[in-house]
Amino acid sequence: MTISKVQLAYAMRRYTAEALTNAYLARIAQYESSYNAFTSMNPNAIAQAREIDRKRRNGVALGPLAGIPVVIKESMDHVGLPSTAGWAPLSSQVAGGVDLFPIKNSVVVDRLIAAGAIILGKTNIPAFSDDGTRANSSWAGPTYNAVDPTLVPGASSSGTATAVAGNFAVLGLAEETGGSIQNPAAAQSLVGIKPTFALVPTAGVVPLAASTRDVVGPIARTVRDAAMVMDILAGYSPEDPKTSLSNGHLPVGGYTSRLSKTALCGKRIGLYGSGWRNGSLSPETQALYEEAIEELEDEGAIVVADPFAGSGFADLALPDEPYDMRGTESVAYDFQRYLKGVKVGGNVVGSIDGLAALTGISPFDPVGGPLSWYVDELPVLAASLLFPEVAPDLSGFWALRDQYVNVFDSVMAAHDLDGLAFPQTYDTVPELSGSDTYPATTESAINIAGLPGVVVPAGQYSDGAPFSLIFVGPHWSEAELLGFAYDYEQATQHRIEAQLTSW
Repeated sequence: MTISKVQLAYAMRRYTAEALTNAYLARIAQYESSYNAFTSMNPNAIAQAREIDRKRRNGVALGPLAGIPVVIKESMDHVGLPSTAGWAPLSSQVAGGVDLFPIKNSVVVDRLIAAGAIILGKTNIPAFSDDGTRANSSWAGPTYNAVDPTLVPGASSSGTATAVAGNFAVLGLAEETGGSIQNPAAAQSLVGIKPTFALVPTAGVVPLAASTRDVVGPIARTVRDAAMVMDILAGYSPEDPKTSLSNGHLPVGGYTSRLSKTALCGKRIGLYGSGWRNGSLSPETQALYEEAIEELEDEGAIVVADPFAGSGFADLALPDEPYDMRGTESVAYDFQRYLKGVKVGGNVVGSIDGLAALTGISPFDPVGGPLSWYVDELPVLAASLLFPEVAPDLSGFWALRDQYVNVFDSVMAAHDLDGLAFPQTYDTVPELSGSDTYPATTESAINIAGLPGVVVPAGQYSDGAPFSLIFVGPHWSEAELLGFAYDYEQATQHRIEAQLTSW
């Protein structure tokens, strides 16, 4: 089902929101034990669906997602559901754990509810979202890839991708600091939007880098569905002052306004090469990418080989590091602020020290803390932990972002590019039982630079793993990128439909 199909069915009175919600809940009951997509379910989902039905019968104006079943990532606050961050000490379902309950919803959850969405539940993540490959470190256990359970699901928004690919919901919300939207979307043959930093509010979302890198975006089965959700999520919120940067950058006509089957015609599209990232594509990835390039050209795109060659862009990355964590120096400050909005019992947690007093451990502790390695690698974070109420010195990161953006913008201008189309991975999707990390081509660079990307299915490896493209562009170019992705999607229809089994 898509948003448009559900809306048409409601308009034709083919079924009710309650019936559809029950159907999704029945499917979840049938397969959830095998795929482990959820951490908690919304006990009020049916009541909310009935209320949508009542309003529809009475002619009340409804929002654009009225009666659409959706899921949200575990890290997003929803009143009445625990906020566990995927970490065992923050779940009462684990011996010795405590439940944190938010005082109010995250901004994006409020925006979904205002649009009429039925939130079915929260989806599994690795502890503190600190894994771009698997959710195995979650207190709830691993999540399985709906396309192929032997493959990693992509992370950290693993459960959201599995829920959408497995048809447990029409769509879902994900969050990214370094690959957590693009990786699971690509790993499960879905569409994902990693927005420009500060376009979508992140207030009320457990942070890794709320001040610098964190973004929220949709994962969906179609480009149109993802674009429709962006119209609901994007824009300023007084609860998240950084979103004032988005003022004046929302597209006239909304994020569906550029969806066209000819959007790629005549557009200059830059291709992946060593100028973007030091490292080659595997032979099979290269072959799949060449097929995708031909498909882009069939749609009228003018491709430009390795436009970043000689620009110095690839050299801005840390050498021999698969993941570049720069920018997460703000995590202690951001997390301290987040803890002022959650309670244990009737008491506000309020601080990292307050949390450690409740659980006996801090996420930053050198023994057992999932974020301890951040402290070891980032001197600014180590200093910030001593005074987490004070905003840390992020001047080094802002200078790095300026370098990335200046080179990026210069290359785009020099080659008169409208966008980039890269393979989202440089090799096939790893096995769940292995230790290989997710082979993303863009996860660190576009997050450090704050750039947007749209993932779209683009084929399949010989081992059955999905292959995807990611369209990347300048800040605030989501509408254009969605147009390119829509054109490519409609011309190729590469999405792999998951066939679930119970075991």
